Amino acid sequence: TPYTHGDYVGSHFTQIAHSDLVVLFGLNLSETRMSGGGQVEELRRALETSKARVIIIDPRYTDSVITEHAEWLPIRPTTDAALVAGIAHTLITEQLLDEALVNRYCVGYDRSTLPDTAAPNASYKDYVLGTGDDGIAKTPEWAADITGIPATRIRQLAREIASARACYICQGWGPQRHANGEQTVRAIQTLPALTGHFGRPGTNNGNWPYGTPYGVPLLPVGKNPITTSIPCYLWTDAIQHPEKMTATTMGVKGADRLKTGIKLFFNQAGNTLLNQHGETNRTRQILADESLCETIIVIENHMTPSAMYADLLLPETSYLEAEDLVDSSYAAGSHNYMIAIQKTVKPMWEVRSTYDICADIAGHLGLREQYTEGRTQAQWAEMHYQQIREKRPYLPEWSVAKEMGVIDQRIATEQQSLAFADFRADAEANPLSTPSGKIEIYSQALADLAQAWTLPEGERIPALPEFCPAKESHLNKALTAKYPLQLSGFHTKGHTHSTYSNVLMLHEAVPDEVWINPIDASARQLKSGDRVHVFNDRGVVELPCKVTQRILPGVAAMPQGAWTQLDGNGVDVGGCINTLTSHHPSPLAKGNPQHTNLVEIKRA
Repeated sequence: TPYTHGDYVGSHFTQIAHSDLVVLFGLNLSETRMSGGGQVEELRRALETSKARVIIIDPRYTDSVITEHAEWLPIRPTTDAALVAGIAHTLITEQLLDEALVNRYCVGYDRSTLPDTAAPNASYKDYVLGTGDDGIAKTPEWAADITGIPATRIRQLAREIASARACYICQGWGPQRHANGEQTVRAIQTLPALTGHFGRPGTNNGNWPYGTPYGVPLLPVGKNPITTSIPCYLWTDAIQHPEKMTATTMGVKGADRLKTGIKLFFNQAGNTLLNQHGETNRTRQILADESLCETIIVIENHMTPSAMYADLLLPETSYLEAEDLVDSSYAAGSHNYMIAIQKTVKPMWEVRSTYDICADIAGHLGLREQYTEGRTQAQWAEMHYQQIREKRPYLPEWSVAKEMGVIDQRIATEQQSLAFADFRADAEANPLSTPSGKIEIYSQALADLAQAWTLPEGERIPALPEFCPAKESHLNKALTAKYPLQLSGFHTKGHTHSTYSNVLMLHEAVPDEVWINPIDASARQLKSGDRVHVFNDRGVVELPCKVTQRILPGVAAMPQGAWTQLDGNGVDVGGCINTLTSHHPSPLAKGNPQHTNLVEIKRA
């Protein structure tokens, strides 16, 4: 997003009340936001108002396809950027877009808006028409061979988007979690820019929208004197081989290279230390080697797979044992409010809150007063409430507010809920925070990074939202000869990431299963309920299979978040997908590629 839009914004789902067409890439609110309120409720109410047609592009026939009465366009994982290019080819060749409008708001669509430093044929239009460096026209037939979506449907989709009065285009957060995720995100962001479906009622800019926060203050954190930072996903690399962590190879910021590796790991309320990080077998080996990371401190209220690797395990209270004042969730959509959390049970045994634990640590360092400023956690909550009440004097006294629980429910204004409204009204007076102030289809910043960074063989950082084939995809014939199935993860209704994955009753209601198409199941003589091994060079996972036409042939899918548990043969009988995923990061963000995997499946 920083390289295309600058600051991250997106139109709330309430805007769909003004739409006549909704196109969703990898967005599955019926499972990821399945509560009775927030974004999923806003989406459904908006659709009831507008009666907009919904198209969902996803490798799986998700619950959202059912509940939103949508058309399903099944697509091969990692290929969304190719689909967008195929759509763009039809838009250009059939003259379905307003090039003057695109050039007014965008940089790099055609040669007239390219930066002076770019090659003459480096525009997106050149890339799509085949007059760019690769010489390949991105026709719907070209896109069909890659995505699995028929060329006739790609052409028709382009015409439908172009002819819509107000098309709401949005992506979930799954598409970014691929080996070429940055390109996928930028391509989807390019589609509303090309078709003019942004900044007007009923439209979006391609992003998944955050909610509008209420504005509850946070605890002061001070200023960290250490300015060096690393990409979050590369923390295991910073333990194992810090000497390889440089600004131009691993995205280190604030320094040319790391001077030392991570020797102490402080993990609070997180299962990413093992379970939620890519390639768990590799992570196990790194954590077990005490010559690398010498001390691991974990604050937790469940004995998670990550907590088992703690040198020092500190039991923490749950939210039922704490007092706090918190903001509404980012998934609350246009609703925003405060929640006063009250203790429903007293802390049990020696359990402490994270605040009290850290206050005592600060005390042993002689810094208790500087850390707490003389306040308990409950007193901080009351002080923050009084700060808000000074600006909103209609709010009740704190003693009354605590009894209310949910406080001061508000609705975002139309201006807050519509992305790019000011920019669309007057791009010069209301520029974006990109270097050009416009939507950057061509990013000079990315072109500069591509020149400055050293990338692994086969990886690229294009200045355009090009389709870059992932190493572990159906297009890699050498790898698919051994591991012919593309495996991606998804969020299940049975647990939230890894939270509640240890609740057996939930597994009875929503079992963790690997989805496989009947064609692939027949070739392996499998039926629903059979226990299978899903495997590749990184590990083996055992779980039941679900044979269903709700997934493409050649593709498999597993819920993410199951707790890893190895048997005596090294097989993960807990069913954790990260036993199979890669720790190798994406090229630009050095981020999570955990939906891009090749595997084979056989009967256990």
